[in-house]
Amino acid sequence: MQRFLLYTILTIALFCLFGWYFSDITFFFVISLILSAILRPLTNQLNDFHLLGQHIPRWSAIVLSYMAILFVLGLLSLLFFPLINNQIMILSELDLDGMYEKIQTPISKVEVMLFKYELLENRPGMLFEEIKETLIAAISNINVGSFISGIIDTTTTLFIGLLAVAFITFFLLLENGFLRRNLLNLIPNPYFELSVATITKIEKLLSNYLTGLLLQVMAIFSIASLGLTIAGVDYALTIALFAAVANLIPYAGPLLGSAFGIIVGISTGDYESGSQLNYLIIKILAVFGVVQISDNIFLQPLIFSKSVKAHPLEIFVVIFAGAKLAGIVGMIFAIPVYTIIRVAIMEFYQGYKSYRIFKIK
Repeated sequence: MQRFLLYTILTIALFCLFGWYFSDITFFFVISLILSAILRPLTNQLNDFHLLGQHIPRWSAIVLSYMAILFVLGLLSLLFFPLINNQIMILSELDLDGMYEKIQTPISKVEVMLFKYELLENRPGMLFEEIKETLIAAISNINVGSFISGIIDTTTTLFIGLLAVAFITFFLLLENGFLRRNLLNLIPNPYFELSVATITKIEKLLSNYLTGLLLQVMAIFSIASLGLTIAGVDYALTIALFAAVANLIPYAGPLLGSAFGIIVGISTGDYESGSQLNYLIIKILAVFGVVQISDNIFLQPLIFSKSVKAHPLEIFVVIFAGAKLAGIVGMIFAIPVYTIIRVAIMEFYQGYKSYRIFKIK
């Protein structure tokens, strides 16, 4: 028993060390595992489909699953093309002098308030001139060459990552159950039954969690798109889609979605006075307020507490621990990783109390 526990601890330690040292490969592999879990039901259905009395080859079913995903992503990207085109036109027709005139009045009001409390020197127009000079300096300091080089490097890295994920996912789907079988082959016979029960429970909880996340994204998209459409905000579907995807980032996601909605609403809205602008912002914030209330009261407790069977306080601590270790990526993957560790420990602890094999000296 002691030898088995020692081997288990050493194996986990080596696995964690490998994952940390080869973090890029580990990240690609985790993404591939998630994608394979999502695509496996569709792939299995296509593989079982008969064409001219024959099963569709599994590799063909995988390719068709990839094409389905690409088709859905293509449809979703169509929501962003009109917005991007609109922003490019706005930037190309940007009138800096007119923009300065629009912001001069509110800045003057702020300046008067600062004068009143003696927080600024009594020199009218100084605050506006400093802001204007700062904007001009920021625009003039932009290095176009470095910016383009950064875009090329990012695109190249993203392309390589997509190829790696597609390659790994393809073979995970092609060799259906390959990882599970090889993992179980490494387990000694006395602990085989307990290990199978543990892996099955982990797979079920993670499947419930992924299904819950999908339902959460769909619910947030539906509520936000309906609310923004009723509020008369342009590009309501685009804002709602961004907010639904950004919401996958715990705590920070809702703020990103709200900020994106306000920026798009301000840049594309048609308003003639400050009161109309304020009303537009209030409507957008009201919609996202309803979205967050619905998410926090109904969706998140259903997804986190029910699917992974963890207390909300546990989830809170785990998410911030993930943020400390790996930033945004850590926040996104904190709950699945915690679920695996938590279930494994609980199952083996129950096995230690219940199974005779653990009590043999």
